[in-house]
Amino acid sequence: MPKLIRGLLKPEAYHERPSAIELRQTHISYLLFTPEFVYKIKKPVNFGFLDYTTLERRLFLCNEEVRLNRRLSPKAYLDVMGITREDGRFFMGGAVEPVEYAVKMRRLDEGRMLSRLLEKDEASPDIIKRIGHVIAAFHSSAETSGHISGFGSIEVIRKNTLENFDQTIPFIGKTISTSLYSSIKDYTDDFLSQNDLLFKSRIKNNFIRDCHGDIHSEHIFIENGIEIIDCIEFNERFRYSDVIADIAFLSMDLDYANRHGLSITLDNAYLAETGDYQGGRLMDFYRCYRAFVRGKVDGFKAFEPEVDEMEKDGSFIKAAIHFHLSGLYASGGFRPMMVVVCGPSGTGKSTLAFELARHTGFVHLSSDRIRKELAGLPPGQRRPEPFGGGIYSEEFTLRTYGELIKRATAFLEEGRSVVVDATFGKRTRLLEAKKAAQRTRALFRVVECTALNSTIRERLSKRGATPEGVISDADWEIYLKQKALFEEIKEPHTELRAEEPFSAGLKRVVAAIFG
Repeated sequence: MPKLIRGLLKPEAYHERPSAIELRQTHISYLLFTPEFVYKIKKPVNFGFLDYTTLERRLFLCNEEVRLNRRLSPKAYLDVMGITREDGRFFMGGAVEPVEYAVKMRRLDEGRMLSRLLEKDEASPDIIKRIGHVIAAFHSSAETSGHISGFGSIEVIRKNTLENFDQTIPFIGKTISTSLYSSIKDYTDDFLSQNDLLFKSRIKNNFIRDCHGDIHSEHIFIENGIEIIDCIEFNERFRYSDVIADIAFLSMDLDYANRHGLSITLDNAYLAETGDYQGGRLMDFYRCYRAFVRGKVDGFKAFEPEVDEMEKDGSFIKAAIHFHLSGLYASGGFRPMMVVVCGPSGTGKSTLAFELARHTGFVHLSSDRIRKELAGLPPGQRRPEPFGGGIYSEEFTLRTYGELIKRATAFLEEGRSVVVDATFGKRTRLLEAKKAAQRTRALFRVVECTALNSTIRERLSKRGATPEGVISDADWEIYLKQKALFEEIKEPHTELRAEEPFSAGLKRVVAAIFG
């Protein structure tokens, strides 16, 4: 860690003497969080598209960051601070010549970040409409010029897309399949070739403007109004664009968060406010582009040697989902997905379903939970029954699966994807799930969890010894009867073996589901 950063981790380096200082990092910045403020220091790096290598350049871009971000977040961006050094100690501010510079921001409440509200299901349609109106007003007043308009030409857009496809080639067969890569590229090339007049019209009618460039849910705060932070200051090529390319980023990000209904709400609010219904024809094109860029960036992180393994795995999954979304926009538009995770008790299906839901944002629907709920029991309360008896009778099981499919259907109708976690020992039950997906135009995926008998015996023995938090009531005898009656899955599906290292298995399943 640089001496300057170590020095700024001391409270006496600040005029306000903060009670706590937290350091966070990105690949381009150090961020120092105090209870009241955030100080952002640019790292002296050069990635080609971004050059922070000289102090003069960093000062210029600090000033640009404050100027540009005050357009959408005037209360958050306070100043550019000189960092000074006296008697071997570093200070935020000071009277001598600065040795570095920092952007000073008011610290926003991260609990009011849109991504957090989405996670907690607290992002209402009204909030999304307000965001759409704020962005529409911003775009209507954003600067345009002959120079800026040039970034909306077919030639520049084609160059940007080709750059993305070239940079993604190393990920083919890893985070994106050959067929998906080819279909997205073909769609992009065809769209550009067939819509020359549309892109020229966008330039003529001044829809190419000095935009934000990076509007997604982690950059939006709902706190005494709407604050949208962290626009791209370091490269005008990423900021000068069609206004639809700007709003399409957030629209795509809401789909990524499994909130397609809110994505539609945003689109409708924005288009109604701007009257730019011609731009609506470009929405899927730019959503496809934005999702592909995010997949590429996540892909880079998934294979960086300095990133820890857990973070790599998360980035791998994010990349696969973003590439999948890009493919949906390239092939007719967004569609939700039903992922059925099935197999006898003890094979690990609930663990897999939980992890898939955690990483994807899909709604996790568990037959074990629904069964206990229908019986009026708390999820964790044990209710051992003989095989086929009590709440595990055929009649009660039919009722449980009926409710499971009903709830899955309701979410799919809202455009929300689901992970359905149940044994599905009878083929008729799997076919009912498939029909529900077809009725709602949802994609349908099946993952079968399997395990050796020795693995199952060991797992169920441990579960019986420490039942806290376990919802399933199955034991070894019930497993053997389930396995004997388990009907072959004839639909295309992916198999996850319990003996496979879970991290590798999860990534393989994700690649199969979204590839």
